[in-house]
Amino acid sequence: MTIFVLVPGMFTGAHVWRETADRLAAAGAEAHAVRLTGLDAALRPAGCDVDLETHIADVVAVIDSLGTTGQKLVLVGHDYGIHPALGAADRRAARVDRVVYLDSGMPRDGVPAVAAVPDQSLRGRAAGGDGDLPSGEVLPPPATREEWRRWGSTEGVPGPALERLTDLAAPQPMATLLQPLRLTGAVDPVPATGILCTGNGASIEMVQMRVDRGDAALREVAEARVAFFELPTGHWPMLSMPAELADVLLRAAAGEGHRLALADASQPPAHLRPFPLDVPEAPRERHGNVDLYLPAGAEAPRPVVLFVHGGPVPADARPTPRDWPTLRGYAHCAAAGGAVAAVVDHRLHTLDDYERAAADVAAAAMERVRADPRVDADRAALWFFSAGGPIAAPWLDAPPPWLRCLAATYPVFGPLPGWGLTDSRFDPARAVANAGGLPVVLTRVGLETPAIAATVEGFLASAKECGADVDVVDVPHGHHAFETVDPTDESRDAIRRAVRAVLGRLGVPGLPTEA
Repeated sequence: MTIFVLVPGMFTGAHVWRETADRLAAAGAEAHAVRLTGLDAALRPAGCDVDLETHIADVVAVIDSLGTTGQKLVLVGHDYGIHPALGAADRRAARVDRVVYLDSGMPRDGVPAVAAVPDQSLRGRAAGGDGDLPSGEVLPPPATREEWRRWGSTEGVPGPALERLTDLAAPQPMATLLQPLRLTGAVDPVPATGILCTGNGASIEMVQMRVDRGDAALREVAEARVAFFELPTGHWPMLSMPAELADVLLRAAAGEGHRLALADASQPPAHLRPFPLDVPEAPRERHGNVDLYLPAGAEAPRPVVLFVHGGPVPADARPTPRDWPTLRGYAHCAAAGGAVAAVVDHRLHTLDDYERAAADVAAAAMERVRADPRVDADRAALWFFSAGGPIAAPWLDAPPPWLRCLAATYPVFGPLPGWGLTDSRFDPARAVANAGGLPVVLTRVGLETPAIAATVEGFLASAKECGADVDVVDVPHGHHAFETVDPTDESRDAIRRAVRAVLGRLGVPGLPTEA
């Protein structure tokens, strides 16, 4: 028999596990939901100082109470709960058979839990950045459905369950977030499983892409053969899908799950595979963080298309995005069609970097490119890819007269629930209401990750409501990054249509028909 020790997340108590624990018990397992001091109704002593070590001790106490029966013990940490769960597993590594990360971050030794708080503004407050929540106090719990969404998607949670979650929520002791997690390394050999909630913006496909792009932490996860599952729901699967969660936990205990693929030295990762169109190569010039591609026979100033990559891309990833086949391929297409093409390497290295990435695009790239005497400064287009999509919002909000077109390919066109951008200005679905007559060319893939697809549909709904000029290029059988993942005739046709649509709005001849 397997024993599950279930550790709740921020503001919550053992009560959130009730239905999942019942399902596990019905399947023949044993389940123990941990009551965390200061959070659970049964453990809220007045005047008690509670920190992360207090919660680690709570979890250790449950493990010790189970004895050494020889039964398999699986420790499950949801959200913040992975920090005390991992700390306890480090102290009782010989007793723990597996650690399950349930829609959580990946804590590291010496890093406090506040680093994983999703909402950036709240993370700053929790860290004492504005002085209103110093260490030793508490972070008030969400009081409404909208406030809960700042901590993760509530997709799938029934109304009564969300009301109960709110009624029983407790203030989070600040020291639990600010005290660094201390690990000895004893937990490192313990097998691990990750359960990703796609409605909260995570997916196995997205994690694999980050491995391929050189994310060092996730490469370690791939090398450790960590298993993964997905659940099509928001951040609280124990409330929205308790039966499905129980089933996945049982399968995790059995060692099942998807393993990430390490890069095959003999094969390029998906984003470095060849561009599917055979287009003549244009001369390239490198200027700082921007590459220029010049059309043949360019005498008079030509319009320009600036291509903006997605991410996050690790700062030490090589090659950098401007050397990726997809961006180079689109740049050659634009140049073949008669425009100057520019590709920028911007600094979207983490989800906290949107401000400086946007500054790179605006100042370091667009201003520099428009100042080039070979460029017609009054005719420019911006083309965003993937998670570069949020950077489009400021341009939609206040499009300058020289911006003749904005394009986006498989974009993240709104903040994903787990990204912490809910209070930022990087929301194209909101900004499109101010786009006026700015034409938008949007390439949409039919096999998109559900959370990303939802942002695109939200954008299109907003665009329809305000009458924005949006031309949609559909790729029904295409995946995210379809150009190198799905090198099909459908993909090639979609690239041609999108390029011609953008160049047409710039008033240039367009991509040759043979391309």
